[in-house]
Amino acid sequence: MSINFFKGHPTESLLPNSTIVNATTSLLTAKRDYDLDPQNRHPLTYGSDAGAIWVRDEVAKFSNSTFKPKSPTTHDFINLTAGSSYGIMNILTQTTLPHTNYTKQAFLITPTYFLINETFIDAGFGGKMTGIDEIPGGVDLVQLESKLKQFNGSDSNDEDLKLINNPQGVPKKIYKFVLYCIPTFSNPGGETYDLETRLKLIELARKYDMLIITDDVYDLLDYEQSLEVLPQPLPRLTHLDRDSYGNEYGNTIINSTFSKLIAPGLRFGYQESVNEKLVHQLSQGGANVSGGTPSQLNSMVVGTILQNGDIEKVINSFRRVYSERAHLLQKLIKDLLPSGTKATGFNGGYFIWVTLPSNYDVGEICQKLKNDENIVLANGDNFEVVGDIRHWGKRSVRLSISYLTKDEIQKGIEQWAKVIKEMYN
Repeated sequence: MSINFFKGHPTESLLPNSTIVNATTSLLTAKRDYDLDPQNRHPLTYGSDAGAIWVRDEVAKFSNSTFKPKSPTTHDFINLTAGSSYGIMNILTQTTLPHTNYTKQAFLITPTYFLINETFIDAGFGGKMTGIDEIPGGVDLVQLESKLKQFNGSDSNDEDLKLINNPQGVPKKIYKFVLYCIPTFSNPGGETYDLETRLKLIELARKYDMLIITDDVYDLLDYEQSLEVLPQPLPRLTHLDRDSYGNEYGNTIINSTFSKLIAPGLRFGYQESVNEKLVHQLSQGGANVSGGTPSQLNSMVVGTILQNGDIEKVINSFRRVYSERAHLLQKLIKDLLPSGTKATGFNGGYFIWVTLPSNYDVGEICQKLKNDENIVLANGDNFEVVGDIRHWGKRSVRLSISYLTKDEIQKGIEQWAKVIKEMYN
């Protein structure tokens, strides 16, 4: 039997089957007064462009109650999506133009989410991706501004915007730079950016006409705060940006999902911006207006779970299990792995980033562990920014706590420690 630390989704036994069945049944069998309303519509028909207003209202209430922004979110500030992966592609195609160098460069925090490279390349950023180092509590801001200055040499040609705008439509806001990050419980690094870092990122984005895309997908999976009520996370960047934005579109966009909070198979998420302008632009892309919001039924299932209050129970159920796994993994790493091993990410999210001392070859260890013990670790090579390599695979691995049980985690780390001793003693 394989023990796979690479899998980044919940154990199937944790998925809230009955909650989803009850919400779906309630949605489809109860009397609804909005089926013919063009801004809401029947759950089983094409949706409105931005998604049903009543669902967006529920998402806005959820955002306001959990993140408590100084300037509250309204449904006009939200566009519904088919999850964060769809959301990223939607954002890149509607707000950037790398093909002509109008959008000069994409910055991705490194180590980075291992599948995000393909999305940026699909959007035209091949050869235009630069890694920015993640550091404890944030990112290397000096490095980021240095790179911004380096790539900001030539002016963008406004004539190029004709390529991405319908002459009969409203001109789109296209940014000169784009940055992708996961500010809370990052994947794979497990870091959370402090308030100072968040504010400085917004300052740089405003200065250089940069859009910051925040994959805000893990911030409610906190294991340090009480597990009986939803945690109080640090402010999201868009909520901070909203307090004082000068650019009428803002310089940040929340790209969030309920895949980590309810079930990934629902494929439902949302985008949130400082006001209505940017999310309206995102809702008007060709793929979106052809059929409307891409997840009409599932958005309403999730809306029902938000409306009836079950969301808190579901999230806290995940948190309790993940918290136990994280604390067990922390103890095992401390007790069994070589002295000098460093690990981050135990306080929330899905992933732990483990770095062995310099005299250990993690690539060779991972290969032997897979071949001899059928145990899979996510080698650091998977988390590079394409074209800007840091050689993470020499010393680091990512471990997921979302899928494996405590027994599997224990066995996997024990076997890892055993293989290291066999190779280096």
